[in-house]
Amino acid sequence: MARKNSRAANGRSSIYYSEKDQSWHGYVTVGLKDNGKSDRRHVRGKTRAEVTTKVRVLERQRDDGSVRKAGQTWTVEQWLTHWLETIVAPPAITENAHSAYGVAVRVHLIPGIGAHRIDRLEPEHLERLYRKMVKNGSRPATAHQVHRTIRGALNEALRRKHITENPAVLARAPRPDEEEVEPCTVEEVKRILDVADSDRNSARWAVALALGLRQGEALGLKWTDVDLDSGTLLVLRSRLRPKWMHGCKEPCGHRYGGHCPDRLPLRPETSDTKSRAGKRGMGLPDPLVSLLKRHRERQDMEREAACDLWTETGYVFTTPTGQPLNPRTDYTAWKQLLERAGVPERRLHDARHSAATVLLLLGVTERTVMAVMGWSSTAMAVRYQHIVASIRREVADQIGDLIWKPPGEPPSSAKAGGHR
Repeated sequence: MARKNSRAANGRSSIYYSEKDQSWHGYVTVGLKDNGKSDRRHVRGKTRAEVTTKVRVLERQRDDGSVRKAGQTWTVEQWLTHWLETIVAPPAITENAHSAYGVAVRVHLIPGIGAHRIDRLEPEHLERLYRKMVKNGSRPATAHQVHRTIRGALNEALRRKHITENPAVLARAPRPDEEEVEPCTVEEVKRILDVADSDRNSARWAVALALGLRQGEALGLKWTDVDLDSGTLLVLRSRLRPKWMHGCKEPCGHRYGGHCPDRLPLRPETSDTKSRAGKRGMGLPDPLVSLLKRHRERQDMEREAACDLWTETGYVFTTPTGQPLNPRTDYTAWKQLLERAGVPERRLHDARHSAATVLLLLGVTERTVMAVMGWSSTAMAVRYQHIVASIRREVADQIGDLIWKPPGEPPSSAKAGGHR
């Protein structure tokens, strides 16, 4: 006799014993497949009790709608590749966000856990990957970015019922280091702008330090966005870092597409701003209006000097032949400017922190700061605005006056001439 307890009729769950493999088997009907046939799932165990438990689990998953969808069983590599190329490919998300996801997937996730099936992936697999990354020199923030990427990708698999739970939700990722950003002081900002004054794109740094525009937003500005008569500008787009592919019919001998004489772009020059709040109008201080007017005059002179070599792109900040500035070249120019100005090392993005801190010093309301900086969340104010030394000193003086100042003695700030 091959079986004990024959299969139940009418699609009901069944449990039976097979002498052929000396194991207990169970089948549960969980729904219909795409072709209309019954989707019956199989479980196996050494004892009837073990199989009965597995059958009950499948039945509960069927009843609460959490059973895994029938069809292809994805590996992590297959699912992440599909997710990147199909589900979150631009314009679903921005080019920059897609690039960040791509690095996490190709550099860390696929080499580390790509062979696992997504329905058998465990939180411990992810935690071991994160520990290995940090041990091999990656920053905790990088491991945390990888964690956010796999969590997002598996959340999509969960919504589509390719898995019944997301192991990344249970996994503990390394806590990213909280870097204390030291924004430029007002004196350092003045020194940077004084040194940059003779540069051809000096207004570029004034826009960053006075208005707090992101690098891509500043490089994506076009003259049609700027009204120097009314002293306003619109932030509508963000410049992307170029990516290229080979366009040569015969091998050109260059390894990278960016070095190919016939190179072709892999992404557009610009994209929408980082968020809806990023699209915003801004007022320009009078000195910045003057700088931009002088910058436009210089650009007109360069256009005449370049003659046929000039390419009209309409950007505010360009190369000497009218091409949009490359973000990598722009970053290098920032580093060189800091060195010439004698200002300590700062990231280019720190200029944005500096602008937010200046708004704090001026006592601008949070709602207005959000509009100026293009933030969609009030939490960003905490992240970007920094209590600089002058404010710390003022608070210390107020505490000292409150507790220790003798009656009738003028406030400390009055004696010192103020700290603002």
